[in-house]
Amino acid sequence: MSNREYDGLYDELAALEAETGVIFANSPTQNVGYEILSALPKEPHERPMLSLNKTKSVEELKEWLGDQKGLLSWKLDGLTIVLTYRDGALYKAVTRGNGEIGEVITGNARTFVNLPLTIAYKGELVLRGEAVIKYADFERINQEIEDVDARYKNPRNLCSGSVRQLNSEITAKRDVNFYAFSLVKAEDVDFKNSREEQFKWLASMGFSVVEYKTATSENIEELVREFSENIVNNEVPSDGLVLLYDDIEYGQALGRTAKFPRDSIAFKWADEVQETTLSYIEWSPSRTGSSTRWQCSSRWSWRAPRSAAQLHNISILESLKLGEGDRITVYKANMIIPQIAENLTRSGTVRIPSECPVCQGKTEIRQVNDVRSLYCTNRPVRLSM
Repeated sequence: MSNREYDGLYDELAALEAETGVIFANSPTQNVGYEILSALPKEPHERPMLSLNKTKSVEELKEWLGDQKGLLSWKLDGLTIVLTYRDGALYKAVTRGNGEIGEVITGNARTFVNLPLTIAYKGELVLRGEAVIKYADFERINQEIEDVDARYKNPRNLCSGSVRQLNSEITAKRDVNFYAFSLVKAEDVDFKNSREEQFKWLASMGFSVVEYKTATSENIEELVREFSENIVNNEVPSDGLVLLYDDIEYGQALGRTAKFPRDSIAFKWADEVQETTLSYIEWSPSRTGSSTRWQCSSRWSWRAPRSAAQLHNISILESLKLGEGDRITVYKANMIIPQIAENLTRSGTVRIPSECPVCQGKTEIRQVNDVRSLYCTNRPVRLSM
């Protein structure tokens, strides 16, 4: 691209930002300085952030909704954040913490890739949403970590560590996204007593809003089925659904219990359990200090693809008494992560290698606290260049 073309596009972007009042953190017009802190300040929430009551029954969702209109959306699996905007600019970002007190992460929030730093609305705006790391970015970041033991187990853990960094430059490299799921306060805006109107208004301000569908007791079963079919293709981690009353006054009039608000409820998929045959067990290395610790994966055929569950230590392997050819029951936790539920035959015939499958060095089982793991005792050789 020539300088002339770049300058033209830059000027067009600057004009659009001036017209809409929306400026994102990754905009070329911004030079966001990074912030380094010695510790994250803590701050109490103005309103307690309660957990949601949960169900695994679609019938219960239908009864809960009754004759009301609802909004059914993903329950995103990341880190909940409260944002405050004043005079059209991001003023503060605080994590959920324990629901009463959170950590101030404003500098880190300024690096979220899809978060507007400025908006057209000039009153005080308070909203809640989920900071998440998409699966593709999770895989990319994990592949950059050579030490297998140091890799993150899931996107949620990576997101939590990224959002709570003391150096916001590190957060900026993690491509954190923010999806709004609740508007808490917006002065002098008429939302026509509708949560959906709030979602639409937030989208008009430049926020990414969690995907949702309008639900009634007549179509709730179909909608749950649609979401369940789409979860395998979802680029954002999710561990269920949330059903929210659209009628703001109705939901608020219901109040809350000591633990849960009564205007919303979470839906968790019941784990789908299947019986299958354990095909084989393979061993793979990871790095721990000067020794190589070995993990094993059990593999089975489930539907079309082959599936695997990681067994991170010998203790898990021994407790299941696994052996090739065993009949086992397996499931995918939250419809995503393969797990072994039970070993029906419990042959216990798996052979733990006495030699390292890579260097043929001697292996030994070591116990740390209550966990037994397999290690290669061959010391690594450092090559000088």
